[in-house]
Amino acid sequence: MWKLKKYLKPFIFPLLVAIVFLYIQAICKLNLPNYMSDIVNVGIQSNGIENAVPEAISENGMSLIKIFVNDDEKQVLEQSYELVNSGDSNYIAKYPESQNTNIYVLKQDADIEKLDNIFKIADRTFINIMTSMAQGNESQQTSIQDNTQIDFEKIYNMIPILQNLPQEQIESARQDAVKTDDTMLSQVAVVFTKLFYQELGMDLSKIQTNYIILTGTKMLGMTLIVAMAAIIVSLIATRVSARVGQHIRIDLFKKVQEFAGAEFEKFSTSSLITRTTNDVTQIQNLIVMGIRLVFFAPVMGIGALIMILQRNVSMTWILGLAIAVIIALIIVVFLLAVPKFKIIQKLIDKLNLVSRENISGIMVSRAFRTQKYEEDRFDSVNTELTKINLFVNRIMVVMMPAMTLVMNGVMLLIVWIGAKQIAESNLQIGDMMAFMQYAMHVIMSFLFITMIFITFPRAEVSAKRISEVLETDVNIKNPEKPEEFKKDKIGYVEFKDVSFKYDGADEYVLENISFIAKPGETTAFIGSTGSGKSTLIKLVPRFNDATDGEVLVNGVNVKSIDLEELQKQIGYVPQKGSLLSGTIESNIKYGAPELSDDEMEKYAGIAQASEFIESKDNKYQSEISQNAKNVSGGQKQRLSIARALAKNAPIYIFDDSFSALDFKTDANLRQALKENMKNATILIVAQRVSTIMNAEQIIVLDKGKIVGKGTHKELLEKCPTYYEIASSQLTKEEL
Repeated sequence: MWKLKKYLKPFIFPLLVAIVFLYIQAICKLNLPNYMSDIVNVGIQSNGIENAVPEAISENGMSLIKIFVNDDEKQVLEQSYELVNSGDSNYIAKYPESQNTNIYVLKQDADIEKLDNIFKIADRTFINIMTSMAQGNESQQTSIQDNTQIDFEKIYNMIPILQNLPQEQIESARQDAVKTDDTMLSQVAVVFTKLFYQELGMDLSKIQTNYIILTGTKMLGMTLIVAMAAIIVSLIATRVSARVGQHIRIDLFKKVQEFAGAEFEKFSTSSLITRTTNDVTQIQNLIVMGIRLVFFAPVMGIGALIMILQRNVSMTWILGLAIAVIIALIIVVFLLAVPKFKIIQKLIDKLNLVSRENISGIMVSRAFRTQKYEEDRFDSVNTELTKINLFVNRIMVVMMPAMTLVMNGVMLLIVWIGAKQIAESNLQIGDMMAFMQYAMHVIMSFLFITMIFITFPRAEVSAKRISEVLETDVNIKNPEKPEEFKKDKIGYVEFKDVSFKYDGADEYVLENISFIAKPGETTAFIGSTGSGKSTLIKLVPRFNDATDGEVLVNGVNVKSIDLEELQKQIGYVPQKGSLLSGTIESNIKYGAPELSDDEMEKYAGIAQASEFIESKDNKYQSEISQNAKNVSGGQKQRLSIARALAKNAPIYIFDDSFSALDFKTDANLRQALKENMKNATILIVAQRVSTIMNAEQIIVLDKGKIVGKGTHKELLEKCPTYYEIASSQLTKEEL
């Protein structure tokens, strides 16, 4: 997998930008449950009162609070609040009762955190004192326990009594207050602050509404940021993935273009197609998922855990249990699914192979009535692939309900245990809701990581298959220091004691081949099937390299010539004519785009293709379908010959390219070649003696060796093999 990391290097900056936006997205999402909790705890339950510190308190209220604080805390209170006399017009609108009573107003530079703790302890101390004083009076004790029922007017009348309480009693009540859970302290203190505000005639509903609107606006802003960050990250991930896929496919295509026969034997056509399409798609899927999840999931998971630990530690065991179950599920899926991915990719190769063979050979299948056999053959591979895909998909399908079960179980446990803690005033409803949200974030983070673990092995298999192609050492390479052609040897093709065998083979296909083909002459090769004719001819354009000896073109060893320059010197017509989808014109001009229409028509005429081209409605603009299904074998060969002639090269190779032509067209074509290509070197591989009997040089091959060399007449006299071939095809008069 890491061998393909070079394709990500050009995209370092977009990846960094994506990481930044993912971090922003994660931070915003992690803050949303906090705001939700604040709306419930503060906005709904506490009327928008955020802490225990009142922004204004009556003079009597301050006197009451001072009873239950120590000297240092009294000093902090006096420094933090400013006394405002009754009737001050600056405060009447906000605190209507300040018209009738003196109030203390909080200063802007006050230490809220320190004051919050002072008020919480003082408020709880007051409750403890009043509870102890109310013992024996059930109705009074009930009203004190229900903080909202406290009547400050009665309490203020008791201030002289409270001020004269023994200091030991107050200190004991303070110690009990300090030991009280902070959640309960906050709840009590907020109720007191609410009562202080009611005493001053403040509009509590307005405070509540303003707080909810402000917090809700913050949540909306955070949500918009999350949405924008997600869109930007998705855009970056998609573009990076597409570009990486594009570059990999380009390199694969370029690499395959360099392959020679040995490499194509190593990788089948169907496998190369799968590696260029399906395997690259697996890499792209991993990149998209990786950018969006690999960086996001850990930040969300760790961040949510930190938030949970800050809020409530007592329920974290629920999360630990859920994570343990999820990890167990991941391990099971990993062990069951991952080994199947390599098998799936190989079966896709096989399915492609069977499909291509079935479609390309459909006429043969119909002729022999083997459609049922082909259906069974396809069905066998397809069924095997389907079974494995179904097995893997069923495992994936089980994951979702299993995860849902875990998540719902976690929710149930949180509500069950959280409800008990809420009843005991150890937890607030908003905190429980936030805990549920953070628990979901942690579980979803593990789910995302699971998806990566499942996707990564399949992508890794695909990456290895792609790397195998890209790292294949090509046998046919350009020389480091190419040599120039010898000007006095242009058109010469020479074999010097050439032998050839395929990689890994024990026996030579060709042995000790030596001859010279000169400009203006035709050199023909004939022999029985499997004698090595086509193999020999492929050594000239370096489709294969000679194992021993030298092949010289224009006086230079082909291994010392730049491949592009070498192949510019050769017009090649393969044994199996191959046309590309397009028009007749685009096919003839394939190797010479600059060719004029007059020249194109000239070469089509030499190839004996003009007659059937002119008979078509669109002539040279007539469409050639895929695999040239709309032209006959002879027409395909003639167009292939015209395409080779259009290069106007000094050397032409015809690898059994006249086999589909009738005798008359064959003769006319050879005559046209002789008249129009007088200075060219022509190499012809043929099965028909009539095609080559006028050649200046005929080379007879048998089992990879030259058994005869000369003209038609000379070989009839000196070469029994040639005589046997000729006599089987020609009458005595024709011989």
